[in-house]
Amino acid sequence: MLATNQEPSRAEMGREAFIAKTWEWKDKYGSTIINQLKRLGASCDWSRNAFTMDEVFHDAVLKVFVDLYNKGLIYRGKRLVNWDPHFETAISDLEVENIEIDGHMWHFKYPLAGGATYTYIEKDEDGNIVLEEKRNYISIATTRPETMLGDGAVAVHPDDARYAPIVGKLCEIPVGPKEHRRLIPIITDEYPDMDFGSGAVKITGAHDLNDYGVAKRNNIPLYRLMDTRAVMRVDGMDYAAAATRAKEIAEGANFAEAEIDQINLIPDAYRGMDRFEARKAVIADIDAEGLMIKVEDKKIMQPFCDRSKVVMEPMLTDQWYVDAAKLAVPALEKVKDGTVTIMPDSGKKVYYHWMENIEPWCISRQLWWGHQIPVWYDVDGKEYCAGSELEAMEMAGGKPLTRDPDVLDTWFSSGLWPIGTLGWPEDTPEYEKYFPTSTLITGQDILFFWVARMMMMQLEVTGEIPFDTVYLHQLVRDENGVKMSKTLGNVIDPLDMIDEYGADAVRFTMTSMASIGGSLKLSMERVKGYRNFGTKLWNAARFAEMNECKPSADFNPADVQQTVNKWIVGETARAGALVDSALEQYRFNDAANGLYAFVWGKVCDWYVELAKPLFQGEDAAAKAETQATMAWAIDQCLIMLHPIMPFITEQLWGDIADRSDMLVHTNWPVYGADLIDADADREMNWVISLIEKIRSLRTEMRVNAGAKIPMVQLELDAAGQTALANNLTMIKRLARIEDLTQADTAPKGAIVLPVTGGSFCLPLADVIDVAAEKARLSKSIDKLTKEVTGIERKLQNEKFIAKAPEAVVAENRARLVSAGEEMDKLQAALDRVAAL
Repeated sequence: MLATNQEPSRAEMGREAFIAKTWEWKDKYGSTIINQLKRLGASCDWSRNAFTMDEVFHDAVLKVFVDLYNKGLIYRGKRLVNWDPHFETAISDLEVENIEIDGHMWHFKYPLAGGATYTYIEKDEDGNIVLEEKRNYISIATTRPETMLGDGAVAVHPDDARYAPIVGKLCEIPVGPKEHRRLIPIITDEYPDMDFGSGAVKITGAHDLNDYGVAKRNNIPLYRLMDTRAVMRVDGMDYAAAATRAKEIAEGANFAEAEIDQINLIPDAYRGMDRFEARKAVIADIDAEGLMIKVEDKKIMQPFCDRSKVVMEPMLTDQWYVDAAKLAVPALEKVKDGTVTIMPDSGKKVYYHWMENIEPWCISRQLWWGHQIPVWYDVDGKEYCAGSELEAMEMAGGKPLTRDPDVLDTWFSSGLWPIGTLGWPEDTPEYEKYFPTSTLITGQDILFFWVARMMMMQLEVTGEIPFDTVYLHQLVRDENGVKMSKTLGNVIDPLDMIDEYGADAVRFTMTSMASIGGSLKLSMERVKGYRNFGTKLWNAARFAEMNECKPSADFNPADVQQTVNKWIVGETARAGALVDSALEQYRFNDAANGLYAFVWGKVCDWYVELAKPLFQGEDAAAKAETQATMAWAIDQCLIMLHPIMPFITEQLWGDIADRSDMLVHTNWPVYGADLIDADADREMNWVISLIEKIRSLRTEMRVNAGAKIPMVQLELDAAGQTALANNLTMIKRLARIEDLTQADTAPKGAIVLPVTGGSFCLPLADVIDVAAEKARLSKSIDKLTKEVTGIERKLQNEKFIAKAPEAVVAENRARLVSAGEEMDKLQAALDRVAAL
């Protein structure tokens, strides 16, 4: 941002001025996320908004650092870290974005020392020799040739018979002045994959995270090649002396780790070059010597720093570490013994893997914004860890001190969030009341970075778990399941969605897809659909208002007498039980989808329609009861929807009637099973089923929407007769039936409709153009058959499956299923028409 605004760099500003500038930026833009949360409808106690750089939190962070340091759980050491060459700081794994790019794999010959040779043999799966030749080299493949300059060894798998004759021998790195050409040993290690590449791996421990482990296991020196800007080093020993000493070490000489950092193995010709310029030079020089075997074009995963957008460089540097292995033991046990629950179970497995294989946690950053490391050094380099400079000076006996310039990784301070926000280490009322907390809802991608670290930190500092339940929500992806990225151009801004469709629609969309595990595929069409759902609710409330439906404090849903009212009361009780169960089990999608089906399907569609005859009838008591019931039902919709759609529900709650409390303060409803009337359910569900079947058949046979048609009753049991008699006016109105007659058999040209307890039929031969409808359906079936055949050919094509994007393949498979279902419906319709 400083560069963008053409302001001095942080180095030019100085530390104090830069920190002041950062606070200025924070005060100006720090509320952006808060405002986004408010627009989304997060109902937090904003007066308790906290920041990890607040003074109280700062004191807590320093206290924990000092305590862990004094326990020997924090120490300074030299290890390999992710390094951002632009900002010149260590970064966490979360700040590394692995992107697939077009890259290359270079294959080089590493000549054996002294002109040695061996017989190289390759065999097939059956043990037959497929290649046998005499070689004076070992073949190495790499995507980063510039790092060859720091190779400490070549590793092969101990079971790889191809290289058994040369294990323990020396080979030559094919780059650098011939008179100082470096030799390195050929060793065995479990790390190389015998089936990948040549099976031989160059070990550059100071510039590759995997190589680092091999080097440490085998006492291979870690030769640092670059400075903090990823420029090839110009410091340290001259190349001739460095190469000579490296050769002695390769031949078995003892060495000290401190000595290795002074050994600069960059030949003079490459010193001061950018790493990528050095790569070109190294490749050209090896090729000129005839030691390059081939160049292979291939896709590679390139690690980019997510802030600077430059390629991350593994770097061997001095950093501060937490002994995470010791802190992980109780944190792991609390999940294994069930004290803390992680949902879904896949998250628990990931947690176990991380905690059981945990590495030292690098907590220092070479930045100025953050909690500065509370460690001071005297002129002899002795450390003094204290909560303040005054304490450190007292510990040092008044010696002049210099403070460590590094700051703490933000995850260190964030790891104290559950207690730092409550005033700890002071014994505050908030700390007493709210700690430990209950449920943490967070993204699965920060299970280790934040969740595990909060567990470790709180257990070490307080002896208490920070929460008893961890719910890991899905990652939001685009509608094809692809991770959102500016590079791909598939990023959807939630504020843009709110501007177009409203926060309620966005919230409901997210909730409706928030199943446990997996990923959330965000589609603008779904958001649009849930905006329409809000409109449906709004219209139902306005319909109730137009029919003078007012909430009554005296209304008792258990006392209603009308069948349709008993039915909607029972449906409300069912919906409430479903929502309660889903929320208790963190199945937020089931809660949302259940509410959608109830509010739209039961209340806004069926109940509104079924209530109209009662509103328009002559029975004043029935009308009054229905008005009160509808007002109650609408209120229940608002209450249950409020956690998901707070804005529209709060607005309607206030518009419908004068209330003593806002909806957000209203008690959550408790419905008893006694509100469900089995007889009313049976009757109304029979009526609804009959109407739906008539409507579906009308649509399928393309009967004019406004046309009224006759219906014939063929047979019906007593329960059906009662349901029909009680609701005939509703059925005729909603299904657009002109008249109802009875017959023993279906007349010619009629389509039979089976129902529970009997059957009806619709004489349609004189209502529709049978010939034209048969032709239309046949044409549609032919067209769909061709489409299905084309999709099947695609999916049977191995090349298509291998090369097409995963989303395209999935889309074709989904279309094949939906086309098959559509074909079945068209064929059934054609069969019906043909029978007329």
